[in-house]
Amino acid sequence: MASGIFAVLDDISALMDDVATMSKVATKKTAGILGDDLAVNAEKATGFLSSREIPVLWAITKGSFLNKLIILPIAFLLSAYLPVAITVVLILGGVYLAYEGAEKVYEYIFHRNGEDHAEDPMEVPEGELPELEKKKIKQAIVTDFILSVEIVIIALSTVVNEPLATRIIVVSVVALLATVGVYGIVALIVRMDDYGYRLINLNERTDSFSDKVGLVLVNALPKIIKGLSIVGTLALLLVSGGIFTHNVEFFHHLFPSLPTLLKDFIFGLVIGFVALLLLKLVKKLFKRT
Repeated sequence: MASGIFAVLDDISALMDDVATMSKVATKKTAGILGDDLAVNAEKATGFLSSREIPVLWAITKGSFLNKLIILPIAFLLSAYLPVAITVVLILGGVYLAYEGAEKVYEYIFHRNGEDHAEDPMEVPEGELPELEKKKIKQAIVTDFILSVEIVIIALSTVVNEPLATRIIVVSVVALLATVGVYGIVALIVRMDDYGYRLINLNERTDSFSDKVGLVLVNALPKIIKGLSIVGTLALLLVSGGIFTHNVEFFHHLFPSLPTLLKDFIFGLVIGFVALLLLKLVKKLFKRT
């Protein structure tokens, strides 16, 4: 009896060891998308009144948990009964990520950001703020859904040859870490300016140490948001390019002399611009009809 218990404990220990190892690998592979997820949600959760930032972020976080509750069972069923679908979904998701990255590059080059200013929460009449909040929360949750699909599929692709129990635990751990980690950091970022103002008003002395730290926090917030946006765009293109080079045989053998990062970036950017141009062409055709 005792030997049976120890055998079970040994099996559990071995499983947990495998889970820890594979979770580390899977988290590394999804790091790029997590960077973009962080940038996108930090941008969407800022700009509101101080009292509304955390409620907005909490609503997005709950939506993210719901997204993963929907995605995870479907992903596990596909990996068990139709594993080829994982690769297809991965590539389609890569096209979407490449498109999103190319669109950001396109907007930056041609300065087509005017439409965003019309919906700046700080410039909207107070009576319209609830509707604007709902709209931005919905947009953030939809974006999170797409990114969550990619996070789950990429994590699943790293453990596709492992036993089903290992796959379920590893991918669930990565999905949970993605939500808690990303939105935890976003919560800290969006409150930076508030912490800064509190430090500035901590005492009546001017030019004190707390004043200097507070000013650094207040002035750093917009720069951090901008920096995260740039990093997130690069991550989108690199992750999508990596998906193509690792899952499409033709791309894998193309330009073998190029460094991996450069190759991934080029493929992500080119395929993203192709997808962007095709979408614009389709929109024009629909407008004409």
